[in-house]
Amino acid sequence: MSAAPPVVLCIGGHDPSGGAGLQADIEAVRAAGAWPCTVVSCLTTQDTCGVRAVIPQPTAQIIEQCRLLLADSPVAACKIGLLGDAESAHALADLLGDLPRLPVVLDPVLASGAGDSLAGAELLAALRRHLLARCTLITPNLPEAQAVTGLSDPSDCALGLIEQGCAWALVTGTHAPTDQVINRLQGADGTSRHWRWPRLPHSYHGSGCTLASHLAGLIAQGLGVPEAAERAQRYTWSTLQQAFQTGRCQWTPNRASKTNP
Repeated sequence: MSAAPPVVLCIGGHDPSGGAGLQADIEAVRAAGAWPCTVVSCLTTQDTCGVRAVIPQPTAQIIEQCRLLLADSPVAACKIGLLGDAESAHALADLLGDLPRLPVVLDPVLASGAGDSLAGAELLAALRRHLLARCTLITPNLPEAQAVTGLSDPSDCALGLIEQGCAWALVTGTHAPTDQVINRLQGADGTSRHWRWPRLPHSYHGSGCTLASHLAGLIAQGLGVPEAAERAQRYTWSTLQQAFQTGRCQWTPNRASKTNP
């Protein structure tokens, strides 16, 4: 009999195009050798070209399903992606407050890959006030980090996220106007690292979900954040290098056939 893989509780949105959201979480967590359990925080109306609408699910339903899974399975890590409203962010912070040893990876999805805004002022405030301090690791791209901290420099943003209570912050540079993609990891313990990756030619749908979910899967396997961050970046870059087009616009990371190198 095979040993069961560690379980990752993934909370996020449903993407009908399959490029991002919970579908991306499932593939990236499995590629890390972990098992994804999923809770739908919101439905979306979208394709590879953009998001038309976000439909939050009832907060009580989200929390009830999370509690059922947490009681049923030995959850080793939690990954949070797109949240539909401030109420759900506040409720999840309360829920996770009862689980202080559970590693939490937050991908603060504030906009789609096509640039559509997905979070209003109330949700952004709830993330700052309630959820950030419960996170082991936050993985924003640079515009998201700037929105959360109110700062502009990538290194300052990473430090600002630590000051708001996160144990670790990985600020990605996919949206920065640089020849290479520079990702910065900052830890509350003073650890500071950065990586440079060749910039690929397309616009991608689900790269942030892929990175954060694979990270959560590796953390569930017992890896420390710095090693998990390096391996998850390598995996994500590989999925983007071999991405494909399923629609008219953004490219989709090729996650299904990948294992962590």
